[in-house]
Amino acid sequence: MRLYLVHTSEYGTYHATNKGVCSRYAFAQEILKMTGKTASMQPVPTVMSDFSKVRPAYAVLDNFIMSMVPIYDFPDWQDSLREYLEERGLYHRVQKKKKISLTTMIFIALLAGALAGVIINYLIPSNYVVDDIIVQGVFYIVGQGFIRLMRMLVVPLVFCSIVCGSMAVGDTKKLGSVGVKTLIFYLCTTALAITVALTIANIFNPGKGLDMSQIQVTSTVSETTQSMSMTETLLDIIPVNIFNSLSEGNMLQIIVFALILGVILANMGDRVDIVKNFFGQFNDIMMEMTMAVMKLAPIGVFCLIAKTFAEIGFEVFIPLLKYMFCVLLALAVQCFVVYLGLLKIFSGLNPFIFIKNFFPVMAFAFSTSTSNATIPMNIDTLAEKMGVSKKISSFTIPLGATINMDGTSIMQGVAVVFTAQAFGIPLDMMDYLTVIGTATLASIGTAGVPSVGLITLTMVFNSVGLPIEGIALIMGIDRILDMTRTAVNITGDAVCTTIVASWNKAVDRDVYYRRK
Repeated sequence: MRLYLVHTSEYGTYHATNKGVCSRYAFAQEILKMTGKTASMQPVPTVMSDFSKVRPAYAVLDNFIMSMVPIYDFPDWQDSLREYLEERGLYHRVQKKKKISLTTMIFIALLAGALAGVIINYLIPSNYVVDDIIVQGVFYIVGQGFIRLMRMLVVPLVFCSIVCGSMAVGDTKKLGSVGVKTLIFYLCTTALAITVALTIANIFNPGKGLDMSQIQVTSTVSETTQSMSMTETLLDIIPVNIFNSLSEGNMLQIIVFALILGVILANMGDRVDIVKNFFGQFNDIMMEMTMAVMKLAPIGVFCLIAKTFAEIGFEVFIPLLKYMFCVLLALAVQCFVVYLGLLKIFSGLNPFIFIKNFFPVMAFAFSTSTSNATIPMNIDTLAEKMGVSKKISSFTIPLGATINMDGTSIMQGVAVVFTAQAFGIPLDMMDYLTVIGTATLASIGTAGVPSVGLITLTMVFNSVGLPIEGIALIMGIDRILDMTRTAVNITGDAVCTTIVASWNKAVDRDVYYRRK
């Protein structure tokens, strides 16, 4: 079998009402893979191709509709192609070997690194090979190399994702008061979530009892010896030179500039489509780079944890249990106290009925560990069991999946206190206010891919001068908590939607209380 590809001077891509675009070569390769065929490919001139006679006109309208309806979840082009081939009996099903997920690999690496470190610390006598070549050599170089890769992503990833996120937020002005109320509510609940996390962490002190001062800190730690007044701190948020802010990694200034830029781009509309596409595509590139770096996470975590346990021993594990407890407790308080309390105060609806009706969505989010996958189920449940109008939820739920990351913010708040206590770095009230502000603004640009919360955690650490070596201790544990965080995130989206809908008289209370 031989497959001929039409060769033209243009860059050929297939455009359809689906997610993504692909080259003709990639499209043909996908067909061969799905049908279980093999073929050699070679380009032929357009004039020699019979395909050019039946090639359909380029459907500009489809892409225009896609840009006008960003909240509709279009299927991926590969899914549509697979469905097309299945309907015609051409799809060749291949039994794929089940691969170990990245989450599982990171957790295994965490346990293996801890075991290797404990063995080195307690069972192997100190000698040149172990201390200098393995621990301070291999473990140090590989672990620090991974940390540098993570830090490399912070500025471009956060800048582009926040510009793209605020461009979407800028469109909410067209939706009037609903968009403004929703945005304010999401930001307020995120600030409350971080406050809850910082409070609980300072009560239970998850990092005390763990002395990390003997661990060599190689990451840049900001010097905060000079105290700043509230006025100076607020003024310091505004960048004087954005290029200096980018080069120095001043995250608050970067976030403010990115937010303003994104809103302006949204307001200018079609005049700046090229700039919008640039940021959107560059953001996609950073997502791919993030996923590539995270593939190295198991190796990096193993070396970082092994070096840590080899130097300080097994006593590091107890504070991790306290860290997990603090995160879970803060998530429970946010979900069952803050959210349900806000629901009762601002809508007057019975919060227990809400939890009862919404629990299946929470369980689904817990099992899938992704907010985006729950969007259709979330909207349908709110409409059918809560009586919330889809005119409201079809906007607020996708927006919440993008910018409402209360669970991630809670993890960041507890992680800040945990790391500060572990490394013996005191934090004052201004530091805590900086954490609240940084994590709240960063939630707008938190990307919807796994482990990006750890990248933004690096940004939060830098904002208050904490060493990012502390992230290595919580990476594996954090992945365990990810499912619970997702359930809390989507619950916050639903509570906000119900409250905003109630304010706009878009909740059928008879449906909510099952009176009809």
